[in-house]
Amino acid sequence: MTAIAAQTITAASGTDAGPQWVNDLMDALGAPGAGLAIALENLFPPVPSEVILPLAGFAASNGRMGLIAVLLWTTAGSVIGALALYGVGALLGRERTLALARRLPLVKVADVEKTEAWFLRHGSKAVFFGRMIPLFRSLVSIPAGVERMPLPLFLGLTTLGSAIWNTAFVLAGYALGDNWTQVTSVVSTYSKAVLAAAALALVTFVVIRLFRSGGGSRRAGRGSAGAGSHEADADADEAGAADDTSSAHARPARSAADTLILRRPE
Repeated sequence: MTAIAAQTITAASGTDAGPQWVNDLMDALGAPGAGLAIALENLFPPVPSEVILPLAGFAASNGRMGLIAVLLWTTAGSVIGALALYGVGALLGRERTLALARRLPLVKVADVEKTEAWFLRHGSKAVFFGRMIPLFRSLVSIPAGVERMPLPLFLGLTTLGSAIWNTAFVLAGYALGDNWTQVTSVVSTYSKAVLAAAALALVTFVVIRLFRSGGGSRRAGRGSAGAGSHEADADADEAGAADDTSSAHARPARSAADTLILRRPE
C-alpha cells in the first residue's frame, strides 16, 4: 500500500513531505494514524482532509485497515482537532477578541459585534455545515469557543458534521480503489472555488472599507472648509453692522451742528 499510495498522493498534491508523513502514520499506527493525521490537519493543514480521507479508504480496500475503524478514528480525529480550536477561542474570550479588533487595520469593533450577533443566531448551523466547507472547517471552532457555545452541543454538531464529511470521502476512496485520486481532483475544484470566494469577499471588504474611510476624510475636509467660509461671512456681516451703527451715530451729530450753524445770529 505504501508504495502505491506514496506515488499517487505525491502526484495529486505535488509535494513529497506531506504525503510521506501521512503514509508513515498509517503504516505505523493503522487507523489511529489516519485519525491523528486528520486531527493535525484541523490544526496545521499541510495536507487537506480531501487527500487523507480517500487515501485511508483506499488502504481499507486493500485490507491494511478496517473500514469501520477508519471511519471511527478519522471522525474522532476531526472532533479532537475541533475541540482544541474551541479551547483556543474560549481562552481568547470576547474581551481579548475586541481588543485585537481595535488594533487591526480596517477592522472595527462594530464588525466583531455584528459577527457575534450573527453567530448567536446561526451558530448551530455554522458549526454543523462548516465541517463540510474547506478552510471554514477549522476556523468555525474558534468563534464557537469565544462565544462559549455549550460544549455538548458543539461536540454533537461537530461529530455529526465530521462523520458525514469523512464517511463520504473514505467510502469514495474505498470504492474507487486504485483510482482514489479521482476524488481529490474533483474536490480540489470545490476547494479552489471556496477559497476564491473567500479571497474575493476579503478584497471586497478591504476596498469598501478604504473607500468609505477616504470618503469620510474628504467630507470632513469639505465640512471644515465650509465652516470656515460661514465664519468669515459672519465676521463680515458683523463688521458691516458695526459700520452701519457708527454711521447712524455720526449722522445725528452732524445734523445737530448744522442746526446750530443755521441758528447762529448774524
